[in-house]
Amino acid sequence: MAATASTGLQFTVARPSICSARKIFKAGVASVAADSKGTLWTKLASTCHISFVQHFQRNFMSSPAKFEKVATKAMSESSESKLVSGLPIDLKGKRAFIAGVADDNGYGWAIAKSLAAAGAEILVGTWVPALNIFESSLRRGKFDESRVLPDGSLMEISKIYPLDAVFDNPDDVPDDVKTNKRYAGSANWTVQEVAEVVKQDFGSIDILVHSLANGPEVTKPLLETSRKGYLAAVSASSYSYVSLLKHFLPIMNAGGSSISLTYIASERIIPGYGGGMSSAKAALESDTKVLAFEAGRKHKIRVNTISAGPLRSRAAKAIGFIDTMIEYSVANAPLQKELSADEVGNTAAFLASPLASAITGAVIYVDNGLNAMGVGVDSPIFKDLDIPKDRP
Repeated sequence: MAATASTGLQFTVARPSICSARKIFKAGVASVAADSKGTLWTKLASTCHISFVQHFQRNFMSSPAKFEKVATKAMSESSESKLVSGLPIDLKGKRAFIAGVADDNGYGWAIAKSLAAAGAEILVGTWVPALNIFESSLRRGKFDESRVLPDGSLMEISKIYPLDAVFDNPDDVPDDVKTNKRYAGSANWTVQEVAEVVKQDFGSIDILVHSLANGPEVTKPLLETSRKGYLAAVSASSYSYVSLLKHFLPIMNAGGSSISLTYIASERIIPGYGGGMSSAKAALESDTKVLAFEAGRKHKIRVNTISAGPLRSRAAKAIGFIDTMIEYSVANAPLQKELSADEVGNTAAFLASPLASAITGAVIYVDNGLNAMGVGVDSPIFKDLDIPKDRP
């Protein structure tokens, strides 16, 4: 899946077709008699990037050719002499708000980069206590290496908004938070206020990303989690998404997309991932389906969530056993490799694009297939089984 697009061709196909360039078809037919079949089909395949070219080759050679018309719309420059292979993701002219970016090594940052690489304008919401450090690091160039996009340019962030998604509006903010020195100097950081300021600044957005979670008692087993800790996890990690979508929907353009991040602990037991966080992720996935229906019917907005595998991010390190989880995943997942944040970012770019126009209410697993496993194959119990392993 490509995260960049040079000309950004968007294809609208009514029936199976071979290539949108009529010129290529005529040239190919004219050269059938003079060229060998293998050479011709190699040229056609490389020009049109068609996965079913062998099937078509058999039909073409055994029966008269029948081609359907393809409507092609160039989102940027186009010409008959300049052809693009593949099916690029093009988000030019789109604006994204990513809630939960506070450093350069988490999934939120990776999603922002992939969306930017596809042409989207980037706005971010950063937790208020982390705002100054994030803005300072960005301004001083500490993130410059991480900002590099596939074309060599640097990701630009149009504006950074202070955000605390635990609070819907100013009336929800308790006095001890209002007077907290970590919030001093910041204003309009509740969900409702941020949505209003974004509307004032930019008018509308097309993409909303929820990339934040917090469980103050995450290291405690569920049986030892307090009611306060449990509700705090659900509030920060799942209801915050409901609130964000509720307040941003009025300024989202029809056909837009909203994406959140979840974890396999929502449906499988992950010892050590406690404090109500597994419950919060389960609620998030359930809400995704309901929100997809409501946002889709009322605003034509798609709602999906990505179940991402373990990543060595700063937030994950707070749990205390992220390295163990990564090692377990590499040893037991169908694909024996460490998950890259970019793989999650690229999936988000796809889900936000017109290529995913019929996908909503879905949980998309990006975890090297670990979610499909019923047992850990690195267990000594399976030592006598002939299980393929990736040996260095």
